[in-house]
Amino acid sequence: MPHSPAPHDLLPPEITVLERGWLSANNILFIGQHDTALVDTGYCSHADQTVALVQDALAGRALDRVLNTHLHSDHCGGNAALQKAWPRVLTAIPPGQARHVRQWNAYALSYTPTGQDCPQFRADTLLEPGSCVLLGDKPWHVHAAPGHDPHSVVLFNAQDGVLISADALWENGFGVVFPELEGDSAFAEVSATLDVIESLAPKVVIPGHGPVFADAPRAIEGARRRLDGFVRNPQKHALYAGKVLLKYKLLEWQQISIPDLTAWARATPYFGMLHERHFGDQAQGEWLQSLAEDLVRSGAALREGEMLHNA
Repeated sequence: MPHSPAPHDLLPPEITVLERGWLSANNILFIGQHDTALVDTGYCSHADQTVALVQDALAGRALDRVLNTHLHSDHCGGNAALQKAWPRVLTAIPPGQARHVRQWNAYALSYTPTGQDCPQFRADTLLEPGSCVLLGDKPWHVHAAPGHDPHSVVLFNAQDGVLISADALWENGFGVVFPELEGDSAFAEVSATLDVIESLAPKVVIPGHGPVFADAPRAIEGARRRLDGFVRNPQKHALYAGKVLLKYKLLEWQQISIPDLTAWARATPYFGMLHERHFGDQAQGEWLQSLAEDLVRSGAALREGEMLHNA
């Protein structure tokens, strides 16, 4: 019985996927005949590694363009380093937060509310939903993909059936629905974006995190089940979001004392929002301790006395 091809084997030769993990989003490098481009650039603490990986893959060629699917810190945190390494690189971002990038409003760009970092970068042009961009000498259509982030886009190449799904769809789930943390209703937008992805019928998906995968229908079905659980019980999503924010920062720190963790969380607006809206019956310190204990129970962290370690 013939084996199905591995998902990476379904990618055309002009695409190189640099799978990074969870602190940094995947980087998708396109090498065309006359032009090179990188979609998403990872987190700032990995920026030197990102530059080195791209330099190695380009084998002496220049990086001509950077495109961001959205402006969360794990997707654009390498922009500044890449712009320094290749000063003539042109950077395209979705239009929704262009003003905040020009004025560099770290709060409006989510970096302050999440307690994350992102060095200031410039934006040269916009990645408009409904438009088409050439990547690796082929046309890629830009589709609005609100939900996880209201300004996010996904990119689709119909010729090869390849979708760059960012955090709208992973092989097992999707990203935290950040507008919900701010009190805005966005679960319906997640559902609508899944409908858009389903209508595109991709043969292979390059997600924002995790491996390239080919079974988009299975992933969409699983994402809808997960979304339905969040719709029925928004507190479940709030708990998931709190643990994700905490684990993400732990990936950056690798270890931190419980008092320092508590101080960081109390200074991070999203934690205050989550606690006030969903867990106000618990003292904030008690709630933060319970999040850390959940990470330990799941194997995502290790507690040694007053120290919490990444695991």
